[in-house]
Amino acid sequence: MLDTCVVGAGPNGLTAAVELARRGMSVAVFEARDTVGGGARTEELTLPGFRHDPCSAAHALGVNSPAFNAMPLDRYGLEWLHAPLPMAHPFPDGTAAVLSRSVAETAASLGPRDAVAYRRLVAPFLPRWERLARDFMALPLTSLPRDPVTLARFGLAGLPPYPWLARRFRDDRARALLAGLVAHVIAPLGGFATSAVALVFALAAHAGGWPVARGGSQAIPDALTRYLADLGGEVHTDFEVKRLDDLPPARSYIFDTSPDALARIADLGRYYARYRYGASVFKIDYALDGPVPWTAEAPRRAGTVQIGPGSGDIATALLDASRRGHAPEAPFLITTQPSVVDPSRAPEGKHVFWAYGHVPPGWRGDLTDAVERQVERFAPGFRDLVLARATAGPPELAARNANYVGGDIACGAADGIQLLLRPKVTLFPYATPRPAVFLCSSATPPGPGVHGMSGHNAAKAVWRRLRATG
Repeated sequence: MLDTCVVGAGPNGLTAAVELARRGMSVAVFEARDTVGGGARTEELTLPGFRHDPCSAAHALGVNSPAFNAMPLDRYGLEWLHAPLPMAHPFPDGTAAVLSRSVAETAASLGPRDAVAYRRLVAPFLPRWERLARDFMALPLTSLPRDPVTLARFGLAGLPPYPWLARRFRDDRARALLAGLVAHVIAPLGGFATSAVALVFALAAHAGGWPVARGGSQAIPDALTRYLADLGGEVHTDFEVKRLDDLPPARSYIFDTSPDALARIADLGRYYARYRYGASVFKIDYALDGPVPWTAEAPRRAGTVQIGPGSGDIATALLDASRRGHAPEAPFLITTQPSVVDPSRAPEGKHVFWAYGHVPPGWRGDLTDAVERQVERFAPGFRDLVLARATAGPPELAARNANYVGGDIACGAADGIQLLLRPKVTLFPYATPRPAVFLCSSATPPGPGVHGMSGHNAAKAVWRRLRATG
C-alpha cells in the first residue's frame, strides 16, 4: 500500500508529492495528459522552433515561493532568467510606468507627485518580505506566523478594496499600474482584499523579480518530476482517474484538481456546491519576425507588459468580463515577451509573445482584433511582425486543462471572501469529508499562480494526519 496517491501533475500536485517523499513516504502521481505540467507547460503552438507557454509564463510567485526555494530545483534543470525590468505599463503619451527591482526607479516612473507615496507604501514590508511571504502564503493556520506584527500590519493595508489604496496617489499613472496588478487575479477592482493583491505583486517584483524559466515554464514541473524520481516517487502519465477505485490502495489521496472534479471522483455529493468559478481569458500566442515595436522605451526591456491606458479603463474591462457578461471592446491586456531574456524560445532574430484579455466564462467569440488593436496603440507596426498566431478562448482553455472550469485559469473566482478562504470558509481548506482525501489545487490557499504553496500546505496537512494515525 502506498502512503499517498496524487491526482494531477501540475506544480501543486508535484510539490505535494515531493514534500511527502522528502519525509520518506511512498508516493505516486497520476496525470491524465501525456506530459506533466498543468498550467506550466511549454509547446510549439505556432511554428517549429517557437516555444510558447500556453498559460503561465512569468513567475513572480514562483521565484518567491518558500516551497520552491526550499528545494534544489536548480540541480534538476530550473534556471530563472530576469529581464532588465520585471514589468512595464505604457501610456498613450509615449511614456511608461515600471515595476522595477529598484523601489526608487519604480517610484520615479510614477511621477514626482506620487513617488514618496509609493515608497511609503512598500517600505514597511520589503525588508521583511521573506517572512511575510512565508506567513501570507501559508495561511490559513498551517503554521504559526513567523512575524505576526508585520502580517497584521500587512492585513490592515491589504484587506481594504483597491479604491482605498488608490486614494494614496494623486495621478493616474500609479493607480493604473496598481489596478493592472490587481487584474492579474481576474477580479473586479472594488473587491475585498484587492489592495493585498497589488501589494503582493509589487513586493514580489522588488524582492525577487518576475522571471521566466529558461526554455519555458515546462522547466518547473520537469524539475519537480526529476527531483521526485530521485526521492523514490513515481509519475504515471496518460492515466485518467474517474473514480477513487481507479487508483491503487493508499493511506491518503491528494487531488490537484478542481473541487467539482474531486467531488465527482470521491463521491462527495454537493460538498463544494457553493464554490464559484470566475471570468476567463482569451489568449493569443504569437510567433514574431522581431521584437515588439513599443513606442515607449521601458516595455522593450520588460518581461511583462500591462496594457490599459488608465485605471478606469481597466476597471471597465474587468466589470464587462466578470459582471456584465460581455467581452470588453477595449480589453485590458497582460502580455509577456520571454524571448527578451531567453533567446532559446525562438529561432535567431525571431521572438515569441503572448497576450490575453478577460472575457466571460464559456465565451465563444474571437477577441483577436480587439487585442491587436490595443497592442498597436502602444506598439505601432506590431501586426506587420506576426508570422503566426495561436488563439485559445474559454472552451479551448478548458479542453487543455480540466482545472480551468469554463476557462477560468484561476480554478475559481478570486474575489470576495473566496480570494482568501477557498474552497470553503474553514480553517482546514485542504481536508474533505473523507478523512483520507485532500485537495491541493489553486482552489485552495494561497490560490492561483505557479508557486506550489497549495501543494506544500496540503502535504503538511496529510503528514499530520498520517503521523497521527500511525
